[in-house]
Amino acid sequence: MSGAITMIKVGCAAYSYNAYLEKKEMKLEDFIEECHRMSLDGVELTGYYFESMDAGYVDKLKRLAARKGLAISGAGMGSNFCQADKAKREKEVQEVKKWIDVTQRLGAPCLRVFAGQPPSGYTEEQATEWTIGALRACCEYAAQRGTIVALENHGGITSRAANVVKIAKAVNSEWFGINLDLGNYHGDIYGEMDMTAPYAVHSHAKMFEDQAALKRLDYARVRRILDSHGYNGFVSLEYEGPDDSKVAVPKETALLLEAFR
Repeated sequence: MSGAITMIKVGCAAYSYNAYLEKKEMKLEDFIEECHRMSLDGVELTGYYFESMDAGYVDKLKRLAARKGLAISGAGMGSNFCQADKAKREKEVQEVKKWIDVTQRLGAPCLRVFAGQPPSGYTEEQATEWTIGALRACCEYAAQRGTIVALENHGGITSRAANVVKIAKAVNSEWFGINLDLGNYHGDIYGEMDMTAPYAVHSHAKMFEDQAALKRLDYARVRRILDSHGYNGFVSLEYEGPDDSKVAVPKETALLLEAFR
């Protein structure tokens, strides 16, 4: 898809304000207002901070985002399909289904999920097969709701692009995609991004490519990779740095706006 016209959008994940949201010093409504002030294109609403899954509350968030002219780029939840106990995996699937319903009501295109890591005594191959089965079940439900299940490369069995691509191919659903986290690969990070980008439906931009070394991503290079695959979605800041997010996030989003708009 090289040469395709792309219009990457810039957003922010609520997790960027985790320190405030977790302590209830901010609400998701405050986060939406912050994103409006930063002139972003959209917001990613992380499920950890929802006060309720009730329709009235979900509609309130959707209405506020709409009034501020912000798209809801996606919702996010934590999940772990790498569990040997089939009943526990099914419980995870059922929880994902609940969040698929919330995502649909928000009018967001995708729900971010995690895979997990193999439990002690089990192999990556076994855990990968469990995850593929669980994701197929999630996607069957998501297809009925018009919602994409977006698996994040988030350590564990998704630490390497090769296994992420293996999962994507095995799930084999048009309602499945990848939330490409630009800061979660190690080693040949740009090569790993390039392998994953064809399956991306949403993307996270971390502050650092290697937080221990405090090295920034080369966003011009990232842009070339995404453009080469015709990626036309959101790059959503997920700030995890040491500074006060109310100071750091506006600075980081300014860099993303310069790189991707």
